[in-house]
Amino acid sequence: MHTHTPRFLTIRTAVVAATAAAASAFAILPAATPAAPAAAAVLEIPAAVPGAGAAQPAVAVTAPVVETAVKPAASSKSVLSIVMSKLGAPYRYGSAGPSAFDCSGLMYWAFKQAGVTIPRTSRAQSTFGTPVSKANLQPGDLVFFYKPVSHVAMYIGNGKVVHASTAGQPVKISTLASMPFSGARRI
Repeated sequence: MHTHTPRFLTIRTAVVAATAAAASAFAILPAATPAAPAAAAVLEIPAAVPGAGAAQPAVAVTAPVVETAVKPAASSKSVLSIVMSKLGAPYRYGSAGPSAFDCSGLMYWAFKQAGVTIPRTSRAQSTFGTPVSKANLQPGDLVFFYKPVSHVAMYIGNGKVVHASTAGQPVKISTLASMPFSGARRI
């Protein structure tokens, strides 16, 4: 068995610590964008280990720091206008546009056009975002119906929703009270 000197163990410990620190730093950095300028951050890890003898010089690890432009979430108004642009589009079970939709496919497609990815099914959408009470609905909120949830629409204000309702019916506006309310979410 090979024995290592205290100095080797000190340097090895510093390298392992620096590698772990660099990995942690990279794990929290956002992804790079093509136009992002690169800078550098230096993590200094002391190489001395208590009880290992004389202190060694610090080990520096250089990691790129990348600035990214954070894309803001889509506004409720923009997603609502996207959904409204599909009034009259045919209903087709399992479809997520751009020419035919089922209820959750319409919401999925509209948010995707605005740069936001939401779950594909009405049941999964009913757990996404922030819960909203019926009394606090705002235009652009997703409204869910039936228990268990099996239908989704978008609130447009004044007690009305827009949705892809059922086979033989195009994307249309209906009253909120026309279906049994189950809950609402704000994305």
